[in-house]
Amino acid sequence: MRRAAGAIKSRFGDALHLWVDICLCASTTHGHCAVLDEAGRIDLGPTLDALAAMAVAVADVGADGVSPSDMMDGRTAHLRAALDARGHGRVPIMSYSTKFASQFYGPFREAAGSAPQFGDRRHYQIDVRARRDALASSVRCANEGADLLMVKPGMTSIDLIGPIASATGRPVGAYQVSGEYAGLLGLAAQGLTKLDAALLETWYVFRRAGAAYIITYGARQAREFGLS
Repeated sequence: MRRAAGAIKSRFGDALHLWVDICLCASTTHGHCAVLDEAGRIDLGPTLDALAAMAVAVADVGADGVSPSDMMDGRTAHLRAALDARGHGRVPIMSYSTKFASQFYGPFREAAGSAPQFGDRRHYQIDVRARRDALASSVRCANEGADLLMVKPGMTSIDLIGPIASATGRPVGAYQVSGEYAGLLGLAAQGLTKLDAALLETWYVFRRAGAAYIITYGARQAREFGLS
């Protein structure tokens, strides 16, 4: 990841604002977002250290921001402390602060080969029914130093955007994940909707709900629409 981030910034410089996802799932043989102990349980201390080392490494080669997506307890504060100690106090953290254990991540996991080899991620991602936990998770990330917050998946979390922004005073974004985007592609392929119009509708709804920014697999279409 360090080499890739460095190569991207070397080629594009300030013409491209590079945010790097910080997680361990692609670096472990088991596919979970953490270092596990011999019993298969999360070993939190080594996990936080590994995440912090990853964030510092990409900041060292020019990453403009880091985005922890692992959902480990205390990771935002740990990353902030590590970045500051390395002299990267101006590198912002965009936290995946309210991330649900969702059925809508399938296309990405298939493409990236990042599905867990055993169990699932429900013991560290948020239950979709747990509104109080969802709000508390973003508040905690804000209190730990996150500059921007996020709900994921976006389309099933629009009821949380406004309350999180009100509770934290931070910009809150919506992540339109792979399954949400693929669902629109599937409808369009069957002639049941017009893809461009459907994408625009979802983005307008995110903005109506108060999203300060949107992450979407349809970003290229947004550029074609003249949106930014």
